[in-house]
Amino acid sequence: MQPKGNLRHDGRLNNQLRSVSFSYNIFEYTAGSVFFKLGKNKILCAVTLQNNVPVFLRGKESGWLTAEYAMLPAATMVRTQRETQLRKNGRSIEISRFIGRALRAIVDVSVLGERTIIVDCDVIQADGGTRTACITAAYLALQHAQEKWLKTKKIEKPFLRDGIVAISAGILNGEPILDLDYAEDSVIDADFNFVIAESGAIIEIQGGVEKKPISWKLFEDVRLLAAQGAKQLFVQCKQDKNNMTLLKRNRQKITEKDEKIPLFSLKKRQLNL
Repeated sequence: MQPKGNLRHDGRLNNQLRSVSFSYNIFEYTAGSVFFKLGKNKILCAVTLQNNVPVFLRGKESGWLTAEYAMLPAATMVRTQRETQLRKNGRSIEISRFIGRALRAIVDVSVLGERTIIVDCDVIQADGGTRTACITAAYLALQHAQEKWLKTKKIEKPFLRDGIVAISAGILNGEPILDLDYAEDSVIDADFNFVIAESGAIIEIQGGVEKKPISWKLFEDVRLLAAQGAKQLFVQCKQDKNNMTLLKRNRQKITEKDEKIPLFSLKKRQLNL
């Protein structure tokens, strides 16, 4: 499907994602952690491994994965009430279950033994699409954790069976658009969240109309747009990861090179400068 023009308030085309960037190793004490940015959304995601499983899995030699989603009070333009374990709002509970359910679809929990992967997603700034951004961030953090656990022999083989990203798409003024921000989401005609595997398979779809029913043809246009957006997102994530790996290697080479230079040579260079 071709975009029909520059109709969006931020100058994006209908089929264009917001800017994507991320960095690893945000938390020192976790196996995998990511600071993920999608447009103005800013999300911290951390992955840890716990040596137990829920009651219904005890003795079955199988692991589990669960997720927790939370939004900081200052993450939105109007401050929200801080959540606690005793006072969690229904939206956070629903999104936590959504994230966990989506991730379990691509995780082989039998690899873990009787241990639980806990994925913590904390939104420090929100601008529409935080639940989908959290799923993509969580996948990146899981990849990182898997690499570390394989190196340290905590697991014997990879547990990730596929890649996963999530993206929103909807209908605005009769036109399908990709990756809604808050300004669009607040006036949208219909919006959907798509969780899509790297293999192209659908994991979950959430959504509905806000004003009036839409045709199957329009929904199919939205679905195709989401599939296109998921491919873009996978490419973007791989590019950013490769760039960061290359940067890390270059830094190591520079450090190793400097360590080999005699001290008197460094002093001579400084004097010449």
